[in-house]
This record gives sequence, C-alpha cells and structure tokens, in this order.
Amino acid sequence: MATYTSHSPAETLALGEAWGRSVASGRVIALQGDLGAGKTELVKGIARGLGIATRVQSPTFALLNVYPGGRLPLHHIDLYRLDSRAEIVGAGLEEFLFSPEGVTVVEWPERWCHTDLGEEPRPAGWWWVHIEAPEEQIRTLTYGDTGP
Repeated sequence: MATYTSHSPAETLALGEAWGRSVASGRVIALQGDLGAGKTELVKGIARGLGIATRVQSPTFALLNVYPGGRLPLHHIDLYRLDSRAEIVGAGLEEFLFSPEGVTVVEWPERWCHTDLGEEPRPAGWWWVHIEAPEEQIRTLTYGDTGP
C-alpha cells in the first residue's frame, strides 16, 4: 500500500490526472471515504488524465455516469444509495465491476463487499483507495491493488 498526502483539491485533481494518464483498460478503482472526502475530485482528475473533456459530476442520483471521448471510456459509479449486492445487480451495474471496457471508478465499494452474511473479501484486481480528511484541505490517500 502507498500513501499520498494532498494539501488542496488541486493536488488531489493532479494525482487523479497522473493515474488517468497511466491506467490500463479493464481497471476498477474503488474509492472509500466519507462524504466530502474528495472522491469526485479524484475522479475529475482521472477523467482529465484520460483526455475526457466532459464535465464530471457525482453520479449519486444517476448511479452511473459514462464518459466517452478519451483514451479510454470512464464509468463512474456511486453505490451510496444501494443497500445490497442484489440491488446493484438489479440496477445493471455488475457488468462494470469486473473487466470493464475502459476504466470503472466505484464510490462506496463496500456496498458490493457487504452481504447479509458479513464482509466478503475485496474483489481481486480492484485498486482500492481510502481517502481520509484529517483537516479542512488535507487529504490522506492510501491505495493499492488487491490482486492480479
């Protein structure tokens, strides 16, 4: 796991942009963090790094925003309003969670890993990013891969 400390929204955006320039097709990036932690700001940077010029917005009410037009398409999913794996599958989002064409960024991924039987292991191959906001402008991002 690696850790990065961002001192401003611009630095968080720049980190996402760097990731967007190098990310490969099929990657799922799982973002964990409280409301207002900077998840969508990071996604804006990823989109910019992919060469996507469209304005990126949180998909909280749409569940899924798709941004074509860059080096790879970006699928931005927000699972906050869904309570179970069955609801995620019922919403048609499962196809974007495993080997997507392009890049998928998932906010609130713990909704997928939590079942009535408890916590399931993190899906292999997802890149997990945990964002903490210890101060108003400071963001600590801890990130790493969960497998092949």
